[in-house]
Amino acid sequence: MGLWEFLILLVVAGICGGIGQAIAGYSHAGCLGSIALGFIGALLGLWLARAMHLPELLAIRIDHDVTFPIVWSIIGATLFVAVLGLLIRRPRV
Repeated sequence: MGLWEFLILLVVAGICGGIGQAIAGYSHAGCLGSIALGFIGALLGLWLARAMHLPELLAIRIDHDVTFPIVWSIIGATLFVAVLGLLIRRPRV
Protein backbone atom coordinates (compact mmCIF):
# COMPACT_ATOMS: atom_id res chain seq x y z
CA MET A 1 0.00 0.00 0.00
CA GLY A 2 1.40 3.31 -1.06
CA LEU A 3 1.12 6.74 0.50
CA TRP A 4 -1.92 7.78 -1.55
CA GLU A 5 -3.83 4.63 -0.70
CA PHE A 6 -3.04 5.13 2.99
CA LEU A 7 -4.24 8.76 2.87
CA ILE A 8 -7.45 7.70 1.11
CA LEU A 9 -7.98 5.04 3.79
CA LEU A 10 -7.56 7.68 6.52
CA VAL A 11 -10.02 10.05 4.83
CA VAL A 12 -12.64 7.33 4.38
CA ALA A 13 -12.23 6.20 8.01
CA GLY A 14 -12.53 9.81 9.19
CA ILE A 15 -15.73 10.35 7.23
CA CYS A 16 -17.24 7.12 8.58
CA GLY A 17 -16.24 8.03 12.13
CA GLY A 18 -17.71 11.52 11.72
CA ILE A 19 -20.99 10.11 10.44
CA GLY A 20 -21.06 7.68 13.36
CA GLN A 21 -20.55 10.56 15.79
CA ALA A 22 -23.32 12.56 14.14
CA ILE A 23 -25.77 9.67 14.32
CA ALA A 24 -24.96 8.95 17.98
CA GLY A 25 -25.17 12.64 18.87
CA TYR A 26 -21.98 12.68 20.93
CA SER A 27 -18.95 14.29 19.35
CA HIS A 28 -16.04 15.37 21.49
CA ALA A 29 -13.35 14.08 19.17
CA GLY A 30 -11.57 16.01 16.46
CA CYS A 31 -10.29 14.84 13.12
CA LEU A 32 -7.90 12.24 14.54
CA GLY A 33 -10.62 11.00 16.87
CA SER A 34 -12.98 10.56 13.92
CA ILE A 35 -10.34 8.56 12.07
CA ALA A 36 -9.80 6.35 15.11
CA LEU A 37 -13.56 5.91 15.52
CA GLY A 38 -13.83 4.92 11.85
CA PHE A 39 -11.26 2.18 12.31
CA ILE A 40 -12.72 1.01 15.63
CA GLY A 41 -16.16 1.07 14.04
CA ALA A 42 -14.94 -1.02 11.13
CA LEU A 43 -13.52 -3.63 13.49
CA LEU A 44 -16.60 -3.66 15.72
CA GLY A 45 -19.05 -3.58 12.81
CA LEU A 46 -17.34 -6.38 10.92
CA TRP A 47 -17.15 -8.48 14.08
CA LEU A 48 -20.89 -8.02 14.67
CA ALA A 49 -21.70 -8.72 11.02
CA ARG A 50 -19.67 -11.92 11.00
CA ALA A 51 -21.16 -13.04 14.32
CA MET A 52 -24.66 -12.62 12.85
CA HIS A 53 -23.63 -14.08 9.46
CA LEU A 54 -24.46 -10.88 7.56
CA PRO A 55 -22.82 -9.93 4.26
CA GLU A 56 -20.29 -7.14 3.90
CA LEU A 57 -22.20 -4.13 2.60
CA LEU A 58 -20.72 -1.34 0.48
CA ALA A 59 -17.01 -2.00 0.80
CA ILE A 60 -14.62 0.42 -0.87
CA ARG A 61 -11.57 -1.15 -2.47
CA ILE A 62 -8.60 1.04 -1.54
CA ASP A 63 -5.86 -1.12 -2.98
CA HIS A 64 -5.71 -4.51 -4.69
CA ASP A 65 -5.95 -6.32 -1.36
CA VAL A 66 -7.38 -3.65 0.98
CA THR A 67 -11.12 -3.04 1.31
CA PHE A 68 -12.90 -0.83 3.84
CA PRO A 69 -16.47 -1.69 4.89
CA ILE A 70 -18.37 1.62 4.82
CA VAL A 71 -21.74 0.54 6.24
CA TRP A 72 -20.31 -1.65 9.01
CA SER A 73 -17.83 1.06 9.94
CA ILE A 74 -20.61 3.62 10.36
CA ILE A 75 -22.76 1.18 12.36
CA GLY A 76 -19.84 0.12 14.55
CA ALA A 77 -18.71 3.71 15.14
CA THR A 78 -22.26 4.71 16.05
CA LEU A 79 -22.54 1.88 18.57
CA PHE A 80 -19.10 2.62 20.01
CA VAL A 81 -19.78 6.35 20.36
CA ALA A 82 -23.19 5.67 21.91
CA VAL A 83 -21.62 3.42 24.54
CA LEU A 84 -18.91 6.00 25.20
CA GLY A 85 -21.57 8.68 25.57
CA LEU A 86 -23.34 6.57 28.17
CA LEU A 87 -20.16 5.84 30.12
CA ILE A 88 -18.66 9.35 30.05
CA ARG A 89 -20.81 11.88 31.77
CA ARG A 90 -20.85 15.48 30.64
CA PRO A 91 -20.39 18.09 33.33
CA ARG A 92 -23.64 19.78 34.27
CA VAL A 93 -23.76 23.50 33.71
